[in-house]
Amino acid sequence: MTLKEKLISKCNDFALERKSHIDTQIEEINEALFEEIKSTAGDKHETGRAMLQMEREKVGNQFKEVEEMIKTLRKVDISSPSSIVHLGSIVFTSKANYFIAISAGQIKIGNEEFYAISSSTPIGKILMSKAVGDEVVFRDQKFIIEKIM
Repeated sequence: MTLKEKLISKCNDFALERKSHIDTQIEEINEALFEEIKSTAGDKHETGRAMLQMEREKVGNQFKEVEEMIKTLRKVDISSPSSIVHLGSIVFTSKANYFIAISAGQIKIGNEEFYAISSSTPIGKILMSKAVGDEVVFRDQKFIIEKIM
């Protein structure tokens, strides 16, 4: 398995685990909402239902975010090498290594650490379309792009 395949696999695992967690939350909220609806004890239960509705809306937004992550991962073409940073690139810099896909945090592959980031994050936006040798400044730190895969 190539390095890119390992990274995309870890990102997929991250997204699916997050989706599973959100699915469980939605189930729990729906069950609690059903119990609240069965109760007819007045204002206290109206407040409880309103709070559960708000929580369901919040979790619904998280679900949409995860669905977008999964769509983004499907777009990642790990087979196309490029001399500039794009979706699916592994970027080795003098400070850290990045995998441009989704925001999945730190991923360790063997002895190497990578930060899986979205192209829409602040550092992702800066890295996009850069080439080997380019100097990048992020949060008052300068670093050089050493290699792109």
